[in-house]
Amino acid sequence: MRTPSHLFAPNETQRLAALQAYQVAGDVPFFDEFVRLTGKLFQVPIALVSLVEADTVWFRGNAGLEEAPERVPRGGSLCSVAVLSDETTMFQDLADRPCALIDPTAVDDLGLRFYAGFPMLTAAGEAVGTLCVIDREPRFLEPEEAVLLRELADVALRLLDLQVALAASPGPAPALWPAIYLAIADSIGRLDALAELRQGEPAPNNPAALNYQAARRKEAADIATTLQQQIQAAIQHLQPQP
Repeated sequence: MRTPSHLFAPNETQRLAALQAYQVAGDVPFFDEFVRLTGKLFQVPIALVSLVEADTVWFRGNAGLEEAPERVPRGGSLCSVAVLSDETTMFQDLADRPCALIDPTAVDDLGLRFYAGFPMLTAAGEAVGTLCVIDREPRFLEPEEAVLLRELADVALRLLDLQVALAASPGPAPALWPAIYLAIADSIGRLDALAELRQGEPAPNNPAALNYQAARRKEAADIATTLQQQIQAAIQHLQPQP
């Protein structure tokens, strides 16, 4: 199915060229765990990492929407819309206000109501895909949650960069694991701990509880920033030294 032209980014040619580097097979270290944690941190049943290709959307990471195929037509995916912006794309209730830019068939068939996606932006600014959180109930993102989603989208891209670096490394990938594990496992564990704490929290019903929840989200965003730096250091360690 051909992609409607209104879903093309203004820099579509450059965007697709940048995407080619990420279309590599193989397991990304910690990737499945990271996608699962993203859903837990936002307390939603579904989290996805997508790569928006010329005519399809590849769900590179999928937690909670296993009934969907690995690739779907670009014209029916909300991720196709999210790569058109450099900010969070959010639909609070798709049943009440559907997205007019895509064919809603798949969204309706899967019973999706809430979508929030942030583009994964390369250093040159090309949106190669998205990190998104999805619910089958309507909801919205608080400002601190939007910041967290942005930071986690950068982590997702850094993890894909790590996969690219592993694929290009002259050494066998298993031999490189110890250094990578030591570099990022602690931060993944801290995110997991925050996600577990959020699972047991009641809905905030007073200013103190709201402030506490906002502080937790900021802490998670700070960990995500640290994680980006740790992954980048691991990538540099894999690259040949002059």
